[in-house]
Amino acid sequence: MSTQRDRMAMYNANALKIGLFGANCSSGRAVTTVPERWTGNWQDNLRLVRMADEAGIDFMLPIGRWKGYGGDTDYQGETLETLTWATGLLASTKRITVFGTVHAPLFHPVIAAKHFATADHVGAGRFGLNIVVGWNEDEFEMFGVKQREHDARYEYGQEWIDTVKLAWEGPDDFEFNGQYIKLTKVRAKPKPYGGSRPLIMNAGASATGRAFAIRNCDAFFTNAQGQSPEATAQAVREAKTEARSHGREIDVYTVGVVTCKPTQREADDYYRHCIVLQADWSAVDAILAKRKISAGTVGEDEFKRLRLHQANGMGGLPIVGDPDRVAGMLIALSEAGLRGIGISFVNYADELPYFCAEVLPRLVRAGVRVAA
Repeated sequence: MSTQRDRMAMYNANALKIGLFGANCSSGRAVTTVPERWTGNWQDNLRLVRMADEAGIDFMLPIGRWKGYGGDTDYQGETLETLTWATGLLASTKRITVFGTVHAPLFHPVIAAKHFATADHVGAGRFGLNIVVGWNEDEFEMFGVKQREHDARYEYGQEWIDTVKLAWEGPDDFEFNGQYIKLTKVRAKPKPYGGSRPLIMNAGASATGRAFAIRNCDAFFTNAQGQSPEATAQAVREAKTEARSHGREIDVYTVGVVTCKPTQREADDYYRHCIVLQADWSAVDAILAKRKISAGTVGEDEFKRLRLHQANGMGGLPIVGDPDRVAGMLIALSEAGLRGIGISFVNYADELPYFCAEVLPRLVRAGVRVAA
């Protein structure tokens, strides 16, 4: 049997879960032109997940991307579809949890529920769902789908996840009569593996998105960049308190960008080389333009800050330093109450072995992880 508690713990005793975020995309999350940037191809993903599985990394979390951002590198222009990707990785591993990232408006919920159950059986209960409602109008135009107004996106998302959960946990045959989704004579078999549903994540940033995550999900992503440990701890407490007001428990995660080298100077120099001197600024500006951010709309100083923020792993927390500093930052996040972090590297497979050899043992000694 696979219990929900086992799934939320990702089948291990690590207090701080560590995952790899964005490896299904070309360039990953580093908006850089350096030649060693991540390919995102299947062979490198397979090599990476086997390495991560062996080292005790807890999860793989993909980005749902259908159209790249252009620029000199065609940033994230080649991406592996996340459910096929997850199923293939689950078939090739033994312990790691692998998520699919799904745009609810683009996937019929009955078909999606079947995809999820299939992947979950392949992974013997190690599949997870990261649900997104979408913001990039260019991507929706590709499918002939008109993006709804902000709050209506989450109203639809609520009906979508309710339908998926019915397919997972309800009777074999059911009907659904919502404002957006109307279904009759639905048959949903098989159910997910082991009698419990997959872990669900969401990263809604708005008040509406946050409320959606707290009502429906097991894990909620918050942005720790620029926050003090006290502010992060307060954000975690607020999310957990709000979830308990709905009779639920929720874990809080964040995302980070790791540059770990033997010395602080080497780490700082490499970070500056990749993220500042060799950034794909044309791609950065294209991303900001989609969000209507320019010097004219936010002012010159704020625009400069946001450009660097975007170049740094699409806005993740920069974790730059020698193994002691990197481990110390991760320990501080755990002490602030965060349950886990999805991290990225300029080149995941090249940089992960050093991270696992040097940082993970420090986290074990600090008591926030157990030995693989």
